[in-house]
Amino acid sequence: MTRLYLVRHGPTHAKCMVGWSDLPADLSDGAALARLDNYLPQDALVVSSDLTRAVATADAIQGSRPRLPHTQNLREIHFGDWELRTWAEIDAEDPVRIKAYWETPGDVTPPRGESWNQVCTRVDAAIDQLVQAHSGRNLIVVGHFGQILTQVQRAEKLTAEEVFAHRIDNLSVSEISKSSKGWSIGKINHCP
Repeated sequence: MTRLYLVRHGPTHAKCMVGWSDLPADLSDGAALARLDNYLPQDALVVSSDLTRAVATADAIQGSRPRLPHTQNLREIHFGDWELRTWAEIDAEDPVRIKAYWETPGDVTPPRGESWNQVCTRVDAAIDQLVQAHSGRNLIVVGHFGQILTQVQRAEKLTAEEVFAHRIDNLSVSEISKSSKGWSIGKINHCP
């Protein structure tokens, strides 16, 4: 069995849509980082998205754990032209599309961005590759809200609409496992 500990990066404090924009994480809460480090298995391999907020969070909790190369395919949703814009700004220009993107996720895309289904395909492939390469190991995967939800959706066999009801807080852990019987889910959005 391969266990994945999906950790969301530290907060950016941005009040807009942040996908592929490379904003830093606020990692000033040393107590939260220490609790997270203590909770995660010491024998795990650590991997992260290649975005600064995920890399820095992985650095902060790595300790003596071995590190794998950053992986671009573990990035957050690519919001395209919606990057670093607020819901209100986008809603004023394209209310039908933004509502459809979040309320009926699937094939709807932001202009020059990616749909929920495209995010799932990208992240599923990256996770599958990690599981195959490190079968039977514990993996700490430091990433993003959308990236974590793709795996919760897969493990719980949820629709996109159902998975968006889950909350994924910064510095939280969601646990999933892959065995010969398939995917199973453990804790979701656990804040040690």
